[in-house]
Amino acid sequence: MIPELVQTWVSGWTVSRRTPRPVDKPWGLYVDVGAPDHVGRHVLPDAEELAVRAAAASVTVPYTWLKVPMPPEEAGQWLPRGWVVDKEESGHLMALDLRTTNPTAPAGYTASLEVRHGVTHVEVRDAAGDLAAKGQMAVLGPATVVDRVVTEEAHRRRGLGAFVMRTLADRAAADGATLGVLGATDDGRALYETLGWTCHAPLAACVYIP
Repeated sequence: MIPELVQTWVSGWTVSRRTPRPVDKPWGLYVDVGAPDHVGRHVLPDAEELAVRAAAASVTVPYTWLKVPMPPEEAGQWLPRGWVVDKEESGHLMALDLRTTNPTAPAGYTASLEVRHGVTHVEVRDAAGDLAAKGQMAVLGPATVVDRVVTEEAHRRRGLGAFVMRTLADRAAADGATLGVLGATDDGRALYETLGWTCHAPLAACVYIP
């Protein structure tokens, strides 16, 4: 199940971030991201030592990343010199069987939903019109990949993150999706678990900085 979730997550992430589609590699997938601090990323569907070593050995360009579904501290033991495990960027692979909940925006806030370039965006604003929370997703047939869910610091602990997540889930279900997938930070995992999301694997994030 984990390899399938990883592949869905990568495919949706590329749509959400508007990068080129993933390219097949012997050890998994590669995404050309094109940012100065994130040139590209290798994503492995399995936590296999030979695959991790092969992917890492293929990298010659600094700020190329590696994502693998395993604990970060264990992934670091398989990496050659020049690689660093980034615990802040490491996270959790999570999934949810979608259901409709018909959420209502917390008092004092208004929400908008817009589809741009095939990506659904939800924004929540306060009474002054300032952005308070947002999130986006890419629907891939029976699955949706949730991405970039953020609540501004001044508006946290007011239920906005949960509202954004439920709004995205409702829209995905209306679009025919039955499964939600995402990569969560530690803080995000705590929120998503209260909404019924299940953690299926850790996601180690490693970067090549020779």
